[in-house]
Amino acid sequence: MQFQQLQYFVAVAETRHFTRAADLVHVAQPSLSQQIKALERELGADLFLRARGNITLTDAGEALLPLARRILADADTARHEVQELVQLRSGRVRLGATPSLCTGLLPDVLRAFHDRYPGIRLMIEEGGSHDLVRELARGALDLALIVLPLPTPSPALTSVELLREDLVVVSSPDAPRPGHGRRAVRIADLEGERLVMFRHGYDLRELTVAACRSAGFEPDFAVEGGEMDAVLGFVRAGLGLAVVPRMVATRSGHGLRVTPLARPGLHRTIALAHRSDVAPPRAARELQRMLLER
Repeated sequence: MQFQQLQYFVAVAETRHFTRAADLVHVAQPSLSQQIKALERELGADLFLRARGNITLTDAGEALLPLARRILADADTARHEVQELVQLRSGRVRLGATPSLCTGLLPDVLRAFHDRYPGIRLMIEEGGSHDLVRELARGALDLALIVLPLPTPSPALTSVELLREDLVVVSSPDAPRPGHGRRAVRIADLEGERLVMFRHGYDLRELTVAACRSAGFEPDFAVEGGEMDAVLGFVRAGLGLAVVPRMVATRSGHGLRVTPLARPGLHRTIALAHRSDVAPPRAARELQRMLLER
């Protein structure tokens, strides 16, 4: 049984005339008649009672008609949904990002993407770079914004550098200025300061702790274990200092004093990653383009 045969059958059933049905489906009448006969042979039953000037459905034709209409309707729906997806009118993008990037980089880009493609669902997963790489590898994400370098590079992933971001020191305006009031703070100036520190596995925690140790001291934590919003809240409350990305400090600067780090400072490299063996879906590729061109 062929899809085209069902189209011809429904056309004849609705017009009750072979010639008018052929005109309706834009095919020669002999070809239409041959396809109807082939369908009847396939089903082992006549579908029409053919009398001069009078075409009626047999019992078999009456039984087939609602099923054929449903099959044709389902095929039309499938065609429409695929076209919608191809034209970026529907679908989804599964994007992973570190919490700091969700706070600093993504809001403006996602707003622009949503304005352009309102039918695309954006599914965001926050996590550390290690967790996001694992989720990418198992196919749970289409794209991920990660911090480089990874301790264990994954050959299964392709990554493109997106930006190199400065880190800054944030503190409460009511607290003494870090670095004895200097305009720029050295990492060494953080010795003896109480720090508000992110949870284990957080890229910023590892970067800050490594920088302090390179400067010859162990950092002193006033509070540790928070995500980005909690860390900024604790700093506002005067519990200590924190080292955060400049974008986050700029966007969340209300109630915070922002002090740059003296050269050479601290930086982090943000990359956009996806699986090497599977091309991202069309909608994900469009978001990828917008992120790279932002």
